Amino acid sequence: MTTSPWPRSNDPINDMNKEAEKKDATSTPPTTPAPAYIVVSNELFQAAVAQAAQTAELKDRLLRAQAEWDNSRKRILREKEEAVRYAGEAFLERLLPVLDNFEMGMQAAQSATDAKAIAQGLEMVLKQFQQALRDSGVEVIDAVGQPFDPHRHEALGHHESAVHPEGQVMTQMRKGYKLKDRLLRAASVFVAKPPEGKQAKH
Repeated sequence: MTTSPWPRSNDPINDMNKEAEKKDATSTPPTTPAPAYIVVSNELFQAAVAQAAQTAELKDRLLRAQAEWDNSRKRILREKEEAVRYAGEAFLERLLPVLDNFEMGMQAAQSATDAKAIAQGLEMVLKQFQQALRDSGVEVIDAVGQPFDPHRHEALGHHESAVHPEGQVMTQMRKGYKLKDRLLRAASVFVAKPPEGKQAKH
């Protein structure tokens, strides 16, 4: 008869379950139950209350600052749009008196018999209009007698001249204008060149 090395048991499966329970009991540390409440000193409690109040105040300030910044941004955009839309308002106000005088001159010209008086009236309106341009920063580019400048002049052609130096503006067909430092329209000019027989030989 063969002898088994394992101890005999009436219920081997039950014995295996008991061994497993023993291993679980030894491997799992006992858990400490969480306390139902924590005792805090009065100083810590007051500090926590003060910190919570400060946090709420800072949050309120942040929300107010964000609202103010958003309102400022919207106001700046609105003012910018209005400035672009009505950029020429001041200039147009200066032109209204010129328009009034021009209309009165047209009415007077219908019944006037003196051409010289009509011309004088038109000259007065022209001077008033030119003054309105100057008040708005518009300047006339006087090109005649000046060296040709491609940044301010538009050459329509060349004229031979023994009097004017080569490259000098002889005549101006259309005036140029600039607004402060910005060119509005180049002056249309004719530029002097030496006569055919006097051109420099290269």
